Amino acid sequence: MTNPYDIHKVRRDFPILSIQMNGKPLVYLDNAATAQKPERVIRRIHDFYQREYATVHRGVYTLSQNSTWECEQVRDRCRKFLNAPDRDEIIFVSGATEAINLVASGYGRPFISTGDEILITEMEHHANIIPWQQICLEKGARLKVAPINDEGEIILEQFRKFLSPKTKMVAVTHMSNALGSINPVRRMAKLAHEAGAVILVDGAQGVVHASADVRELDCDFYCFSGHKIYGPTGVGVLWGRKQLLEKMEPYQTGGEMIKTVTFEKTTFAGLPQKFEAGTPPIAQIVGLGAALDYLETLGVENIRRHEKEILDYATEKLAAIAGLRIVGRAKSKGGVISFTLDGIHPHDIGTVLDQEGIAIRTGHHCAQPLMQRYGLPATARASFGLYNTRDEVDVLVRGITKVQEIFR
Repeated sequence: MTNPYDIHKVRRDFPILSIQMNGKPLVYLDNAATAQKPERVIRRIHDFYQREYATVHRGVYTLSQNSTWECEQVRDRCRKFLNAPDRDEIIFVSGATEAINLVASGYGRPFISTGDEILITEMEHHANIIPWQQICLEKGARLKVAPINDEGEIILEQFRKFLSPKTKMVAVTHMSNALGSINPVRRMAKLAHEAGAVILVDGAQGVVHASADVRELDCDFYCFSGHKIYGPTGVGVLWGRKQLLEKMEPYQTGGEMIKTVTFEKTTFAGLPQKFEAGTPPIAQIVGLGAALDYLETLGVENIRRHEKEILDYATEKLAAIAGLRIVGRAKSKGGVISFTLDGIHPHDIGTVLDQEGIAIRTGHHCAQPLMQRYGLPATARASFGLYNTRDEVDVLVRGITKVQEIFR
């Protein structure tokens, strides 16, 4: 019987995986930061620039019309990927960070007032902390932080208690980039809505490792970055409920997001153009479409099954190393393992592993409050993608052993 997920064939789709780094075969384990790109995506962007490129939404000539059609097809593709009700709810942004800032500005400024509360969690990325801090400072609102347990899981009863009639916005990560914890977003959304709050989900990690069906999650906003799902950098998606997006003010102003302009007054375009000022990242949008097509070809469930197998194998192997502590042991978890080694700084771990051709991330992972919660300055983080293998986990284990030998 043919294996439905041929990892060797999958790896051949990614040209960079065949290179050597410091004289060793590259073992790329920094997928939570950014994923590598399949040949299909690289070729699609190359071909688009070479034979199809033109500005969009503005030209009556054929090349521009074709380019516009390609971008709008990707909007439809993203709607389908997220199971969103309406294509006009799909807003192209530069990435999840811009999406969160858009909501903080467009929704937070007009609808959050003095004395209101915004609820986030201890495991948030800086991109889902700082915009809300700024809104609180500007509007005289209060930022509240729901705690997690030592395993890295949200404490739902505490989360419930932090909600009140004053809570106007809840902003939570779908999956922690530093711990791998996958949050029970649907249950959190239900609690937020019962309190009368709107909920935004930062799906930068969750879109890869968990279901991003916005109807199933029952959230109000969801966002992700293209480069984490094997697409290009510089493009991402914000989905929002139409009735909320229509009430929001534009995040940026300029070309394309207008209906009429005079020196006395400007009226804005409808959705989605209202939030897409200026020339969009045309080739990146096309590349994002190619990435989504690639994921569909492999099968999202096949990918998640493979990644879980690699995560389980890596967790078992790393947990058996004396002196290694895994930070974050949530029951529901995606392909991320953060760890420390007794007496060895994470940066030293990363430096030695790099000499073995192993690329991991070390540091606070843009989650300094979370590191403080665990009393750590930093961790080493191995994060897995659809092309990683058990053999690569074994290489990582041998590399960590070498680190310990050097610093013993």
